[in-house]
Amino acid sequence: MTMSTASSSQSRKAKHCSELLGTGPSIDELVPALSLLGERLARILPAHLSPFAGGEPPLVRIGMPMDCNLASINADIETLASHTLMAVGPKGLPMLAIFEAPSVLRLIDRAFGGRGVEPEQIPDSFPLSAELLLGRLEQALAEALTTTFGGKEEHKVRAMRRDTSLRYLDPFDKREDLLQISLEVEEPGVEPWSFSIAFPQPTLAAATAVPRHPVRRKARQGTPDPAAEPYGSMPVPVTAVLVDMTVAFSRLSSLKPGDVLPVAIARSVPLQIDGRTVATGTIGEVEDRVAVQIQQAF
Repeated sequence: MTMSTASSSQSRKAKHCSELLGTGPSIDELVPALSLLGERLARILPAHLSPFAGGEPPLVRIGMPMDCNLASINADIETLASHTLMAVGPKGLPMLAIFEAPSVLRLIDRAFGGRGVEPEQIPDSFPLSAELLLGRLEQALAEALTTTFGGKEEHKVRAMRRDTSLRYLDPFDKREDLLQISLEVEEPGVEPWSFSIAFPQPTLAAATAVPRHPVRRKARQGTPDPAAEPYGSMPVPVTAVLVDMTVAFSRLSSLKPGDVLPVAIARSVPLQIDGRTVATGTIGEVEDRVAVQIQQAF
């Protein structure tokens, strides 16, 4: 038997995706990118949610990015929830939207003329009216995310399928590292409702085009120097958001001394000026005082 080998000029170089080689942005690098994306989404989403709020754009608040995986998401959900697998762009990069039953059922109650009150007993499955509402919510979120990502065809977000079981939905590997943000929708006179979105690292990196080594451009001639007067001594309030949590109004109304509220500290703490994230860092200690070490600034 004769064997032959191809010459080096005919051989092809192996191509490896950046995710397998570990050359994509890390979770820590993606946190500030998700913070900025969340702020843009908070400005774009209200117009898409106005049909669910009596025609008036509601106020949308974005929580801190939290690292998680499918197992931790499942463990944090105490009641019935709908999970929607969504895809970004022609490559179908996956992401996950989570709508918990209390919020969905409050919206259903309002749609039928109620005051947005959830039932005392959460059902084991969603009624048909809730399934129809979830479809409308998914479409509104997909349109808002498409605009947030850039609005072009390669940024288009679409809902693929939904299930109340993460196991059966199987959106991505259960051990995959994710970044999750919660969105709270506030309207005058009614209890806020919320949902959340979870992104795998490759999806978020592609959607936000995170640079690995950003280059700071030199200031143009004549640009005011922020370190010079009169700017240098101007006090600017900076807020470090250690914990951002959503608590049901019924839980708040029943709080009493001695109660314990479990909280999760984010991997990266955002520093904000007037609600806009300007940097992220990690919590530490300097001379017996709590301190934040800056990891990313933009």
